[in-house]
Amino acid sequence: MTQELEHKFVSELEENQNIVHKICKIYTDDPEAHNDLFQEITIQLWKAYPKFRGDAKFSTWMYRIALNTAITLYRKSKRQVKTQDFDTVLNKVKAKEYDDTEEKQLQLMYDAIKQLNDIEKALVFLYLEDKNYKEIADTIGITEVNARVKMNRIKTKLKNILNP
Repeated sequence: MTQELEHKFVSELEENQNIVHKICKIYTDDPEAHNDLFQEITIQLWKAYPKFRGDAKFSTWMYRIALNTAITLYRKSKRQVKTQDFDTVLNKVKAKEYDDTEEKQLQLMYDAIKQLNDIEKALVFLYLEDKNYKEIADTIGITEVNARVKMNRIKTKLKNILNP
């Protein structure tokens, strides 16, 4: 991979890394698992980057890779993420500290989201990121109508979890 491509990847990743942190927050319970998942997602993004054609925005492509990686690892290891060593280029990414001092309501929402299944978590995450239903459908790989129906059901489910 050329240095120009490497530089572009690092720049895009640094600019959009909060996406990965948010996904890690939804799919992990502790800081160590969060860091392990962040590392694994970064590795998968790096491996897939040469195939990124730019048909979609980098962030949309990143959502898809990150969510698929999180879901796959979550299912395989039941929250115990196996990691690999960073490639030298990945060490160049300046990771920001994730602010874990969210207010209590946000933590309650995260706790409720963790009770959802993998696909529901992904849908909620994209919805909370202000993605429209077309973008959600494209990222998840379902129809736009299906995304709307699922999201309405998830909203009801979350209300029931938060207000039993």
